[in-house]
Amino acid sequence: MPIKKLIVSSMMVAGLLGGSAPLMAAPQLALPDFTQLVENQGRAVVNIRTVQTVREVVRDVPEGMENDPFAEFFRRFAPPQLREYQAGGMGSGFILSADGYVLTNAHVIADADEMIITLNDKREFKAKVVGSDARTDVALLKIDAAGLPFVKLGKVDQLKVGEWVLAIGSPFGFDSTVTSGIVSAKGRHLPDESYVPFIQTDAAVNPGNSGGPLFNLKGEVVGINSQIYSRSGGFMGISFAIPVDVALDVAEQLKKNGKVSRSRIGVSIQDVSKELAASFGLQDAQGALITSVEKDGPAAKAGVRAGDVVLQVGGKAVDGSEDLPRLLGGVLPGSKVELGVWRGRALVKVALVTAEMQDEDPRTAERAYKGKQEGGQDEVGTTTGLALQAVAPALLQKLGVKFGLAVRGATGPALKAGMQQGDVIVGVGGEELQSARQLVQAIQAVKPGDALALRVLRDGAPLFVALKPEKKTR
Repeated sequence: MPIKKLIVSSMMVAGLLGGSAPLMAAPQLALPDFTQLVENQGRAVVNIRTVQTVREVVRDVPEGMENDPFAEFFRRFAPPQLREYQAGGMGSGFILSADGYVLTNAHVIADADEMIITLNDKREFKAKVVGSDARTDVALLKIDAAGLPFVKLGKVDQLKVGEWVLAIGSPFGFDSTVTSGIVSAKGRHLPDESYVPFIQTDAAVNPGNSGGPLFNLKGEVVGINSQIYSRSGGFMGISFAIPVDVALDVAEQLKKNGKVSRSRIGVSIQDVSKELAASFGLQDAQGALITSVEKDGPAAKAGVRAGDVVLQVGGKAVDGSEDLPRLLGGVLPGSKVELGVWRGRALVKVALVTAEMQDEDPRTAERAYKGKQEGGQDEVGTTTGLALQAVAPALLQKLGVKFGLAVRGATGPALKAGMQQGDVIVGVGGEELQSARQLVQAIQAVKPGDALALRVLRDGAPLFVALKPEKKTR
């Protein structure tokens, strides 16, 4: 009853007060005003139209026979003819300096025969390509003009997640379109994009926005709008911008040399999982795990080996595998670099001299091994769920290893670890596999709950798998 009385009393008080008691207003949050920013910086944003001559070989059906039953016959045997036509593209960019240097995306001007840049005041100029870099998707253009408005440049390291940003560009050809949003994430790594720690935003970006600037509230460019994540082809709330510091480093090299030179050390790498970290004695899942070392490459000459985990490059931390190519890419070829490598449960310093990365994109490299299994049976490791067989000498030579065990089947712990039929085990931890007995001994030495790092070739590509053996049951 006391509770009911309290409710009634409260209702009576509310009735007596009626509408005379003022309600407490919720605090009003001031939204940013972008008008001054657009007025001051929008003049340095440009529209880019491209023209490309497309040539294709066609076999035409004689006129008037398009609907004839024999049209396909004539099409197949008609003499080939070369047809040419003009295809157009569009994008955005921004002026870096008063003398006409313009920054945009490499994919905006790729394969273009002609580029027309339209300024904010509607003046048009033909542009020349100073250089472009497909790995970062950055291109530097030059127009013959002077006294041009140019952007202010910001510092990406001062950009914060949640901060307001503004995009200006020409989506679908609509010049000087302004959209806003916030920084959704920083240092976002995308598949096959090892050299760019993208800025993720929810500022609307659509076809034609590519190459345009991303501004902070100070009116400074912090990124180049480059990509969107979409299932429809249009904007769905996720867009990515190249950090301006990355773009400027590329632009400086393009301006000076016409190309970008990057360092390589001759290794293949993968991420370090929690299980692999534990197996190597690492407290945290961090660094770049080396899965293979190129023969006679910089890393091999310095004594780096498979199973090493690179934690530092020149004193800078390698948090994940994607950081290693980016940090090395910022080093001039032929430079001496010190790596901090985790080996034998201790940090080891390794000094090496980097080599120059070749122009070809490693993503197009063919994988030689197709998972073929040969050789006699030699099953081991019954507590792992692995069914294994020795690999024939001819296939070992093809794979470039001295010994290997092919996976014929994977169940239990092996299946949970992600082992697949056709995988070839070629190493245990940082050691090369020399015999089946070596693998058995390594499995028997694993403590309950711990994982064993197995080095595996899958479709010819090396990777490490963390396998947790189970205790035998009788």
